[in-house]
Amino acid sequence: MKDFADIVIVGSGASGAAAAWSLSQNTSLRIVCLEQGSSVSRSEYPTISVDWELSRYTDFSPLPNIRKNSADYPIDDSDSPISIAQFNGVGGSTILYSAHFPRFHPSDFQVKTLDGVADDWPLNYSELEPFFEENEKIMGVAGLVGDPAYPSYKSLLPPVPLGKMGKAVAQAFNELGWHWWPSYSAINTKKYNAFDDPVRAPCINLGPCNVGCPQSAKGSVDVTYLPLAKSNGVAIYTECRVHEVTLNSNGLADGVFYTDSDGEKHQFKANIVILACSGIGTPRLLLNSKSSFFPDGLLNENSLVGKYLTLHPLAYIEGVFEGDLQSSLGPHGCCLYSHEFYETKSERDFVRGYTMHILRGATPVESAISGYFMRKLTLGKDHHAQFDKYFNHTAGIAIIAEDLPDINNRVELDYNNKDIHGMPGVKIHYKISQNTEKILKHGIKMSKKLFSTAGADIVSSFAPIKNTGWHTAGTVRMGDDPNTSVVNKYGQAHQVKNLFIVDSSVFVTAGAVNPVATAQAVTLFSCNYIINNIDNIVTRS
Repeated sequence: MKDFADIVIVGSGASGAAAAWSLSQNTSLRIVCLEQGSSVSRSEYPTISVDWELSRYTDFSPLPNIRKNSADYPIDDSDSPISIAQFNGVGGSTILYSAHFPRFHPSDFQVKTLDGVADDWPLNYSELEPFFEENEKIMGVAGLVGDPAYPSYKSLLPPVPLGKMGKAVAQAFNELGWHWWPSYSAINTKKYNAFDDPVRAPCINLGPCNVGCPQSAKGSVDVTYLPLAKSNGVAIYTECRVHEVTLNSNGLADGVFYTDSDGEKHQFKANIVILACSGIGTPRLLLNSKSSFFPDGLLNENSLVGKYLTLHPLAYIEGVFEGDLQSSLGPHGCCLYSHEFYETKSERDFVRGYTMHILRGATPVESAISGYFMRKLTLGKDHHAQFDKYFNHTAGIAIIAEDLPDINNRVELDYNNKDIHGMPGVKIHYKISQNTEKILKHGIKMSKKLFSTAGADIVSSFAPIKNTGWHTAGTVRMGDDPNTSVVNKYGQAHQVKNLFIVDSSVFVTAGAVNPVATAQAVTLFSCNYIINNIDNIVTRS
C-alpha cells in the first residue's frame, strides 16, 4: 500500500510531538506521524494498582531489554557501563520520565570558545530562548523566576513544593553558601493547560511519576502537544515500524517504508521527512537506510552517523535523616537542584561540571529493598522497627555529569539481533572518560559534604549508575561544516535538503542537565525554519 503526506514525522516522543504541533500551524499541510509503539491509556498505568512498584522492574521498566514489548528492539549495551533506557509508544520516553525540565545554559552552546574542549554549537542560547518559552508554556513548567544560574525566565507555574526533606537540604546549601533552586518541572502545580481546554489536573503528590501519571499532571507529550496536533489535523499512526527512509532518483527524500502490526509492508510518500526517534533510534534508522547514494547508510558519507554518543553518567549518594521528613511524598525526580559546580573552574582538575540533583526518598518497596542491600534493614523480628526509621527518612543526590563527546562512543547496527520484523538492533560502544570520572568523584565528595552539613548519615555512594541511560544524544550532530557534522543548525541534512532531524541526536555537546527542554526548543526552532522556507524546501525535492 502507498500513501502520501506533505510531511512525515517518524516518532511521537518529546521532539516528534512538538514538531507535529508546530508544523500543523499551517493547516493546509497534510502531516502524518508514524509511531512504532501503541498508545497507553491512563487506566493502564501501574500507579492505579496497589502493586505498582513491581511494574518498575517488569512491564513498565525503563529498560527495553527487560520490558521486551513488541515495539522495542534489541539493544546490546554489554560494551557500556550504562544501560540504555527508553520507552517506545505514543508520547515516547516522556511517559516514563520524571519531568525534570531545566534548560541548557548559555555556556553549553560554546564550550570550545569558553573551555577549549569539544565543539561550539552552530546556534546559541539567545536564538533558542523564544522557543524555550513557547515550549514551557505548552508543556506546563513549574518553577521559580529569578534563578541566578540562568537568564531570566518570564513566566512559570508555582514551583513543586520542597517538602520537609527539601527544606532540610536547602538549609544545608545555605549554610555552605552554595547555589540551589527549586527544580524546573513539567508538572502542573495547579489546574493548567496552555490553551485552557481541556484543563489538566494538578499534581497530588502520588510520587511515582516515572511509571506514568494517571492525573495527567505530568507534562508528557501525549497530554500536551499531541492533542493540539490532532486538533489541527495531524494523523497519528501507531504500531508502524519505519525501517527505511527512501530517496528519489535525484537523491532527495521521498518518503519511508514501514511495517505494520500485522507484518505488512507499506510506503508513505512525502515531500519532507522528519526523524525524531531518539539518540539511539535515529542513527539506527539512518544506518539501515542504504541506497546507491549512501551505501553505508543514509547521511553516513563521512562515517559520522552514530558517532559521538553521550549518555550523562550519573553518581548517586543516599543519606538517612534522624527525623521523619516524609521524603517519599511528591514528584520523585523534582525537588531542588544546584549548579554550584556547573561551570569550569581553574582550581579543579576537570573541565565543565555537573548538576547536583536532589531526589526525594524511595517508595516503600524500594526502601525495603535498598535498605536491605545497604545493610540498614535486616530480616526478622526487628525488620519493621528498622523500616520505620528508614522509610521517609532518606534523600538522594544524583550527580549529572557533563559528558564530553568522543568519536569512539557510538551506535552501530547489530545484525545478529533483530526486532520482530527483521530490522537489525543496535550495539552500543561507550566508555566513560577520565574527565567524567573526575567529575563524578568530585560530585560524590561535595554531596557527602552537603549531607553531613544537613545532619544526614551517608549510607551509600557509587558511580556510575548502571540503568540510567535516558539522556542519549550527539549521534547525528549538527554543525556548519558538512565534513564534521550531519545536519545544519536547523536539523536539515547537509546531503538531503528535505530530510530533517529534530531530536537530541543533533546535540553537539551534552550539557549537564536533563535534555528534554532543550531538545524540544531545538525542534521548535527547526520547525519554524521549515514553515518559513517550505516552498523552497519542497521545490528542491
